Amino acid sequence: MNQLLLPLLLLLVVAVPLVMGTRKQKKQQAAQQEMQNSIAPGDRVMTTSGLYGTVADTSSDTTIDIEIAPGVVTTWLRLAVREKVEPVVEGEENEDSAETEAAGVESAKETAAAPATSSEAPAQESISAEEKQTSGAQVAPPLEHGKK
Repeated sequence: MNQLLLPLLLLLVVAVPLVMGTRKQKKQQAAQQEMQNSIAPGDRVMTTSGLYGTVADTSSDTTIDIEIAPGVVTTWLRLAVREKVEPVVEGEENEDSAETEAAGVESAKETAAAPATSSEAPAQESISAEEKQTSGAQVAPPLEHGKK
């Protein structure tokens, strides 16, 4: 009896995780298949390559059309869709961009108030403070690596 107990325990130690792993993998595959079958026009999706877009047409069984920019529609395999993505709410986007813009204006004011160093490019000095505030791009202060 003791001779049979050790191989049986070893079999259980190896077999149980193996069986549980395959069950988990099957559940994930079923969920992925269900998501790909439930894709409808108007859904925001992300492909396996990281491309975001809006589903334009799902009439084919194997392919879908994804609009990646206004007027630009591309055809993809259904299997290339990784996940559905929630659309961006415009109110949240405006708040985030307002906070970012306010931080950028404060940074630009600090940069303009700081004395100019010899390492700054002359092109940066020729830009007036008024132009900095009206343009959307912000100039970051130079990094000083290894200087103490």
